[in-house]
Amino acid sequence: MGLNPVRISKIVSFYNRFKGHFFNTSWMMAEKILQMGAGFFIAILVSRYLGPERFGVLAYATSIVGIATAVSHAGLNGLVVKELVKNPDKNHEILGSTFFIKSLSTISIFSILIGLIFFIEEPGSEEFWILIITAASLLAQPFQIVSYWFQSQTKIKYQTIANTAGTISNYGFKLILVITGANLIAFGFSNLIQIIVAALLLILFYLKHSKIPIKSWKNSKFRSKKLLKGGWIICLGSIFAIIYLKIDQAMLKWLIDSKEVGIYSVATTLSEVWYFIPNAIVVSIFPSLIRLRESNFNLYRHRLQQLLDFLFTIALIFSILINLVSDELILLTFGPTYIDSAGILSIHIWAGLFIFMRAAFSKWILMENELTLSLMTQGLGGVVNIILNLILIPKLGGYGAALATLISYATASYLALFFHRKSRPMFWMMTYSMLLVPTLGYRYWHGRNVRSR
Repeated sequence: MGLNPVRISKIVSFYNRFKGHFFNTSWMMAEKILQMGAGFFIAILVSRYLGPERFGVLAYATSIVGIATAVSHAGLNGLVVKELVKNPDKNHEILGSTFFIKSLSTISIFSILIGLIFFIEEPGSEEFWILIITAASLLAQPFQIVSYWFQSQTKIKYQTIANTAGTISNYGFKLILVITGANLIAFGFSNLIQIIVAALLLILFYLKHSKIPIKSWKNSKFRSKKLLKGGWIICLGSIFAIIYLKIDQAMLKWLIDSKEVGIYSVATTLSEVWYFIPNAIVVSIFPSLIRLRESNFNLYRHRLQQLLDFLFTIALIFSILINLVSDELILLTFGPTYIDSAGILSIHIWAGLFIFMRAAFSKWILMENELTLSLMTQGLGGVVNIILNLILIPKLGGYGAALATLISYATASYLALFFHRKSRPMFWMMTYSMLLVPTLGYRYWHGRNVRSR
C-alpha cells in the first residue's frame, strides 16, 4: 500500500518549512555531541588522574570564572541577534557597539576578579594560580561577538566549526597533561587555549563570509544606549542564573572542602552535559519565531507550545533514564572513588526539566520585550539557591546543594511565572507541556485548526 499523496505533500511541506532549522540544529548537535562524547571521556581521565580533592579545586576555579564570564557578556547575546535580524542595514553599528560594550565590560570584570582572587585566596597557592590562569580566558570574550552575526544569518555551521576546534584543542591539551603527568596548575591553561582558538577561527570565518568588514564597525551612542537599556536587565538576570548554576560548587568549597566539590562536580558534569540540547534547538529556531510573531501570532503561539512540549519530553526521558542507571554509570565511568556522586546525580538531573523549558522562555522574554521578567525570575532563583545552600550544605553536603539547585530552578523557571500577569501565559503553557500525554487528542485537533487559519 502506497503513501497517500496528500500525506506526502504534507511531509514535503513540513520539511521545506523546517529544513533550515534542522540543518542548523544538526550542526550545533554535532558540535555538542562531539563535546559530550570527547568531553565525557576527558572528564573521566582528568577526574581519575587528579582525584576528588584536586579535581574539586579545578571545578571550583571554573565555577568562579563562569560567574565572571556571565557578567562580562553584558546580557547581549539574544538581544544582539534580535537587533541584527530586524535591522540588517545597521549591522555595522550593532556589531561595533556590541564590541565596544563587551570590551569595556570584560576589562572591568577581569580587573575586579583579579582583585577578588587576591582577597579570597592565598597568593602562590594552587587555588590562586588556577583562578588567575582561568580568569585570563575572559580577555578573549569580546572577539566572539561575530557568533551573534552567524546566528542572525542562520549560518550556525561556522560557529560550530570554530567552537569544535576550540573544544578539541582543550581536550587534546588535557590529554597530553594526563599522559605526561603534569601538575594541577597546568590544567588551568586548557580553557584559555579553547577560547583563543575558537575566537580566532570565528574572526577568520567572518572575514571570509561577511560583506560587513570589521573596519566598518563603529560604536554608535544610540545603539549602545539601546543595547545597554535592555542588556543590563538581561545581564543581571544572567548573573543570577549563573549564580544558581555555579555558586553551589563555590559554596561547597567554602562550607565543606575541595573533595566535596570534586564529588559534586562529577554528578553535575553528567547532569548538565545534556543542557546543550535545548540551547541548540532554540538558537536555531529563534530568528524564525521572531518573524512568525510579526506575521501570524496564533501560529507563533502554537509553535512555541510545540517547542515547550518537545523540550520537556526530552528532559523527562533523560531524567528517568539517568535515575535508573546512576549507580552503574558512576562506577563504570568515574570509579568507586566517586560513588557518592550517584545519589547527587539522581537529584540534580531533575533540574533539567526546568532548564530545558527555560531555554524557550528566555527567547520568549526577548520576543515579547519583557526583559524585567528575566531579572525578576533569575534573581528570585539566585536568592533561593543561596539561602537553601546555606541551610542544606552544612547538613547534607553535595546532596543539599543538589536539592537547592533543583528547587531554585523550579522556582525561577516555572513557579515564579505564575505570580506575574505578563508571564502567567507561559506558566500555563509549561504546565500544559507537563500534561502532555493526557492532552494529546486536544493538541492534535487544535493544531489542525491553527494551521488551517
